[in-house]
Amino acid sequence: MVHTGYNPALVALSIGLSIFASYTALDLGARVRGPVPGAKWPWVAGAALAMGGGIWSMHFVGMLAFEMGLPAAYDLGLTLLSLLIAIGFTGGAFLWVAHQGEGLASLLIAGPLMGLGVATMHYTGMAALQISGRLAYSPPVVALSVAIAVTAATAALWLAFRQHGVWQKLAAASVMGLAVAGMHYTGMAAATISASESGGDATHVGMVTQRQENLALYVAGATFLILFLAMLASSIDQQRVQRELLASEARFRAAIQAVRGVLWTNDATGRMLGDQPGWSAITGQARDEYQGFGWANAVHPDDRKDSVDRWNETVRARRTFVHEHRVRCGDGTWRHFAIRAVPVLDDRGAIREWVGVHTDITEQRQAEADLRESNEEIQRYAYIVSHDLRAPLVNVMGFTSELEATRAEMRAALDGHPQAERIDADFSEALGFIKAAVNRMEGLIAAILKLSREGRRQFMPEPLDMTALLRDVADAQRHQAEAAGAAVTIAADLPSIVADRLAVEQIFGNLLDNAIKYLDPSRPGRVTVTAKAVGSRGVCFSVTDNGRGIAERDHARVFELFRRSGAQDRPGEGIGLAHVKALIRSFGGRIDITSKLGEGTTFNVTLPHGASTAVLDDRKPAPLAAE
Repeated sequence: MVHTGYNPALVALSIGLSIFASYTALDLGARVRGPVPGAKWPWVAGAALAMGGGIWSMHFVGMLAFEMGLPAAYDLGLTLLSLLIAIGFTGGAFLWVAHQGEGLASLLIAGPLMGLGVATMHYTGMAALQISGRLAYSPPVVALSVAIAVTAATAALWLAFRQHGVWQKLAAASVMGLAVAGMHYTGMAAATISASESGGDATHVGMVTQRQENLALYVAGATFLILFLAMLASSIDQQRVQRELLASEARFRAAIQAVRGVLWTNDATGRMLGDQPGWSAITGQARDEYQGFGWANAVHPDDRKDSVDRWNETVRARRTFVHEHRVRCGDGTWRHFAIRAVPVLDDRGAIREWVGVHTDITEQRQAEADLRESNEEIQRYAYIVSHDLRAPLVNVMGFTSELEATRAEMRAALDGHPQAERIDADFSEALGFIKAAVNRMEGLIAAILKLSREGRRQFMPEPLDMTALLRDVADAQRHQAEAAGAAVTIAADLPSIVADRLAVEQIFGNLLDNAIKYLDPSRPGRVTVTAKAVGSRGVCFSVTDNGRGIAERDHARVFELFRRSGAQDRPGEGIGLAHVKALIRSFGGRIDITSKLGEGTTFNVTLPHGASTAVLDDRKPAPLAAE
């Protein structure tokens, strides 16, 4: 039996190596896990080199620290093999976790893999030891060292893929480093060395010990240099990431300012906490004033309860918050804001915080109010003008009738006059012109009155089965369709909407009437009505015919009042499509046309299908200058 011991300086050096390597691996491992732009495989390779190489260096220096009282040498091939084993197994474990995730199942595969690699590396390194004696192991202690390696490796991977601050990372690296060193020295304790009869003399042993110390310093120096370079690369990359984050934050703040918005954050429970410079800037509230739900004190009293209730409901439902309310600004004025907030989730899917933006829409609301007032004024003006025009027109029509009634008396008075026949013909022609002009004027005034009344029309929204409704509309025009030899097809799967029944009947009645009226007589007529969803809230109904088609230059004009397109060989006043467009606009929808001469036309009518379709929206916009 040979008396053995350890060089305390080299033992301390090996533990220091282990802790430094663990810290480096933790730092690089965080880049594999974190949302860092760019390829991650270099960081996986770096973490494997740092962890595997560091552990190997720690073991090698630890072996050199072992004073066995015998001259010793190391087989170069087995020594290098032990290094490759450490790096390879460690890299495989990091890759497995990077691709399979950081769940318990993944760690329970990667951790033992890495631990067995470390144990293999250790005992391969021990096999490289060449001494003039016999080396034996205690199986129970060997098993204990393997168990420590597996446990330490699993803990190392768990720590490497967690968020750490600097101090947390130092503490974790210390635990990892001590665990790895514990495995090594447990494995060394499992070894028993028996010297051969030709064991070395004391002088020779002293020379060997000095060479071991030098070799340990070389290995440790090289390892520290490699780890230092790895940390330097990590630091440079961290600075790059920091610059990108600052640039991204600057862009984000500029975007918020571009939309006249104010950014704020609330905690997971919906309470405003911490510094909120944006909110303070618009409301003038100090931190202690807006904390919790103190922000609600800056909301207009008429909007306050509704805002808080809707916010609490949104937080409970974990959905996007969309709302509008008035806020008292720092100068005491009330301004209108649109709010949109979204929850930010952590890795486990739990809400970490809420991020919202208040966008100032005061000018927009003011413009909408001005536009509504202007439209109402135009409608009143059109109604008054058309109504007043009808009074003299009625007089003209009355006197025209009286003139026609006196025609027989005029003929009697002109009896025998040489120009009697000519005068009677001229009189008849003049009366005809007057009646045509009056009828034309009557039609125009009726059209203006009809459109002006649509602006004040009160709709009664109700759920509508569009297939049944449009089939009824088509049945009402069956006579015209049969006369034109046309087939009208209504799709059986039209979605339901909520809207005013009479208005919808007027819209599609006009479109079907036009489709039948302007079919091409040279081929059998075909009219179809289909529908498709548009986004989550809209439905697009398409009325398609194979009729004459409309020239592209007239696509926009057909929706203008008193405008008609193509041959004027069908009765009409040019108000149908203008009326249709006015009704659809009142619903908050839109209409567009695709058509080609000689091939046919499609009118696409897009309407909202939900309850918001209700034309009677009883939620009045909040006053703009409330006190």
